[in-house]
Amino acid sequence: MSKHWLAVSLMAALVVSFAGCQGNNPETVSAGSSSPIPASIPAPTDTAAKPDPLVVSGPLVVEHEVDVDAQRDGIVIRILAEPRERAKAGDLLAQLDDQQLSAELEAARAKTRSIEADLKNWEAEAKVMQSDYERAKKMWEADIITKEQLEHAQFKAESEQWDIQRVRELLTNSRQEEHSLELELDKTRIRAPFAGLVARRYVRAGQQVAKNDRLFWVTAEAPLLLRFTLPEKFLGHIHKGQQLPLTSPDFPDENHMAEVVAVSPVVDPASGTVEVGVELIGPSGQLRPGMTASIRLDALR
Repeated sequence: MSKHWLAVSLMAALVVSFAGCQGNNPETVSAGSSSPIPASIPAPTDTAAKPDPLVVSGPLVVEHEVDVDAQRDGIVIRILAEPRERAKAGDLLAQLDDQQLSAELEAARAKTRSIEADLKNWEAEAKVMQSDYERAKKMWEADIITKEQLEHAQFKAESEQWDIQRVRELLTNSRQEEHSLELELDKTRIRAPFAGLVARRYVRAGQQVAKNDRLFWVTAEAPLLLRFTLPEKFLGHIHKGQQLPLTSPDFPDENHMAEVVAVSPVVDPASGTVEVGVELIGPSGQLRPGMTASIRLDALR
């Protein structure tokens, strides 16, 4: 009985000892895995990241660019300019029918000439009346005529002067009417307002046009301008006379320079921007009004 009990106790001790050894293994693995691993440090770079270039774009424009409108109603009887043709200031582009106005102008001129002749007649009459008055004064001083006769001669002389004044006013009015018709007649001659290129024609010969109808589009070709806006923080970094590089995506091989000609002295409170205007320097090459151009502003950063 004692031997059997001793054997059971010995086996139990061996099982407990084996279990204790198996429980120590996780602690050893866990300790090994918790040791710090050195992190890899990136090698320092020599160059810092560069900011994107500051570029502004917009259409090229010119200062003189207008639609030439009709100043009166009429029928176009002649077209004297076509698109892509160049015109000088004052050159005729088209002609409206002017027969009625020409006839009215000739009538006004005839009336003016008639009044001018009438005025000369009144001035001659006034000299006669003045001479009669001078003679009447001498006759009254010699007691040949009465004072009433002297006064009658005096009043007639004065009356002639008032008639001369009236006719002179009529002559002035007639001349102004004549000048007004001349101005209306000139409105039938459609002229180029400045030297430039006839870009478009909106009318044809024989067409009836009304006042303010578009007839032609005339544009200058130079100087080429570009207007853009910048954030207000650039207000102190850009100034008149500064030169900036200008390019166009239509002709990337052409490089131009533009000069700052205008910087708004105020900031737009709605957008917080300032308006800047630049003008192309030197020959324009293949650049034309309406093309898109870009300005690099790297130096302003």
